[in-house]
Parts: sequence; structure tokens; C-alpha cells
Amino acid sequence: MATQMQLARQGVVTEAMKIVAEQEHLDAEIIRERVAKGTIAIPCNINHKNIIPRGVGEGLTVKVNANIGTSSSFPDPAPEIKKLEAAIACGADSVMDLSTGDNIDESRRAIIGASTVMVGTVPVYQAYVNAIRKYGVVVEMTKEDIFEVIREQAADGADFMTIHCGITKQVLHQLISEGREMDIVSRGGSFITGWMLHNDLENPFYEYYDEILDICAEYDVTISLGDGLRPGCIADATDRAQIQELLNIGELTQRAWAKGVQVMCEGPGHVPYNQIAANMQIQKRICHGAPFYVLGPLVTDIAPGYDHITSAIGGTLAAVSGADFLCYVTPAEHLGLPDIEDVKEGVIAARIAAHAADLARGNKAAWEWDLAMAKARKVLDWKKQFELAINPEKARAIRRSKNQAEDEACSMCGKYCAVQIINQYLEEHKNKNK
Repeated sequence: MATQMQLARQGVVTEAMKIVAEQEHLDAEIIRERVAKGTIAIPCNINHKNIIPRGVGEGLTVKVNANIGTSSSFPDPAPEIKKLEAAIACGADSVMDLSTGDNIDESRRAIIGASTVMVGTVPVYQAYVNAIRKYGVVVEMTKEDIFEVIREQAADGADFMTIHCGITKQVLHQLISEGREMDIVSRGGSFITGWMLHNDLENPFYEYYDEILDICAEYDVTISLGDGLRPGCIADATDRAQIQELLNIGELTQRAWAKGVQVMCEGPGHVPYNQIAANMQIQKRICHGAPFYVLGPLVTDIAPGYDHITSAIGGTLAAVSGADFLCYVTPAEHLGLPDIEDVKEGVIAARIAAHAADLARGNKAAWEWDLAMAKARKVLDWKKQFELAINPEKARAIRRSKNQAEDEACSMCGKYCAVQIINQYLEEHKNKNK
């Protein structure tokens, strides 16, 4: 079966392309053309049966991802389905299953089976856990162990996979020779780097990249080229190792496209505000306009408990400057496994950042949404305001808790409400001049 990219190059407008075109209020031919050249990806595995396709990339609204999944401390898959449901209800466009606890296969299959949005995975997580169980130490992991997991996750219906192909021995030389404050904070990046350093071998994801692409093409899995050396603190942003890995990712993007495999490229991380725009522009240029997926970026390191806010600040500028896909960060980042409330807060914060960027990028639907809210506020139409709110449940709860049921204005201004006052005097002025 051909991939979305291969079909697009043949001039075929697929059903998935039609759905994305309708969502984005664009002509389906525009979607097809951009899928064909790689600037739009539609992650849509042939085995993910209940997915509603979404597009990521050039000219589309900014998308939001929510990370869920078990850990060794909390291995039960059941709560992750609740988090999936909460993420979708809050408007997430995708989820990533980052499970490392027991029953990884069970967790992934349950999530894919229940998800109507695209699902991503990180195969090296499971390969790492399997190797510890099989050999006692991860450094004994073989290329066959890794590729068995990639094929299994593709067959199960993973729509995109983060694979850390850009870390090479040359890149690690740059990392070690320059030095870093936080070294490597990517879990997948640390796994593969530890394996490479111990065995003094090249990264198998890079060395056998063409075999990975063959698996992706078979199931139409979008490869998400992971930034294993993304900066984990402000001091490490935009260093040689990050940029060298990015150069490799640019090369790997073209190699994937040559095989008709859709690509997303991943980016930082922790980045000071004044470097974000440059990072986005460099990444877009080096990766030839491929859809760009960022974690945050977080603009400061000192806000544990509030990192959904630090990431929303960075994510807005990142998306204005070219990023297409924002991975949420929750209040629990750097502190612990997120619960359902953390997931909700993380998704909403990232959606606010994405919407703010859509406004700045001139998206018509985004502007119409804000205009509708302004009109509802002008006439104090609370029912309509709640309908338009990005989180209606929270807006209603705050309104109920801080106002009397009969109050028309809110308790912030009470009888001195600016909206009521100006409406009154404008109406009087209008009547006088009839």
C-alpha cells in the first residue's frame, strides 16, 4: 500500500487529505501539493482504524500534542486511558504514548484502540526496557532488539514514531568537547548515547536508517526525527551539538522523502526567549520546510510547577516563527508523572499558545473565533462566552464561584462595569441623533 506522500506525488487526493482540507478550510489540492513536497504531514497509520486524520505543517493551524504513558513508578495502563480521554476532550490533536512501565504493549494497544487522534511512540523506550529484562543491562541491546520493537509498534498502528537518528559519534564528540551544564535530558537520547559510548559503535538508528524507512513506508508511519541532544537548560541552548544533530536531521529528512516517507522534525527544549525565532528559522531552513515539532520551548529554568506557562510563552513565539506542532508541558514537568488535572492544564496552555500564534499568522478561523468572543462580551452574553471559551468548564466554574446568579456584570467591576456604562451612553447618543 502506498503512503500519503507517494499517493500525493501520483496526483491522488486521498480521503485523509480531503478531511484535513475541510478542517483547515483549504482546497484539497493545496493539501495534496504540500504533502507531496513534504511541508505537510498527515500522520495516519494504515492500522489505526478509528483515527480522524489531522495535518501538520505549512499553512495549517498549529497543532498540540499531549504526552501520556506509564512509568516504572506508576505501571498501571488504566489511568493513561483516562488521560487520553481528558486530552482529547480538552482539544489535543495527538497523544504520545511514552510508557516505560510494565505491560507496554498492552498500554500502547489500548491507547491506539481508544484514540481518535494521532498517536506517537518512542520505540527506544520499549527496546531499553526489554533489554534490561532480557540481558540485565541495556548496553547488551542489539540492532535486532531495536528493530523488532519498531516493526511491532508500526504494526500496532502508531501514526508517528520519534526516532533519535541524528545522534552520531561525530555529534557526541561535539557534545563532549564543548561541554554542557545539563548534558542530555532526552530520555531516548540518553538511552542511545549510553549504548554508543559503552560499545564504541555508531548509532544503529543512523547506520540502518534505510531499514527504518522501509518499515515506515509499509505502514505509512510518519517518522519524527527526534532531537536527542535538545538543550535541557537555558545555558545549553543553540550549542554545537544541537546544531550538528540538526544538520544530520536535515539530511535524514531528504532521505526519508526520497522513499516516500512522511517526516516531522523535532526541536528544543529550553531556549531563552531572544533565541527562539532564530532557532525556528534555522531549523526550518536546514530541514527544508518539513513540519517542525517543539517541546515548549521553555523560556526559563526556575518555574517548577508553572512550566505549562513557561512553555506557552516560548511556544507562542516558536509557532509565530515557524513551528507547526507544540508538545505540551504540564505543571508536573521536572517534578513527577502528570495526573489528569496536569494533562488538562498542559493541553489548554499549549492550545492558548497555538491559537495566539494562529492569530499572528493571520488564520481566518482564529480571527473569527476571537471576534465572536468580543461581540459576546460587548452584550454581556455569558452563555455565548462560555460556548466560545477554550475551556468552558473552567470559565463557568469561576463565574459561578465569584458572582451572584442574578448579576449581569461580573464582580470585578460590579455596578461600575465599563461595558454596561459605555453601552448605555452610546445608546443615548444614538437616540439623540436619530
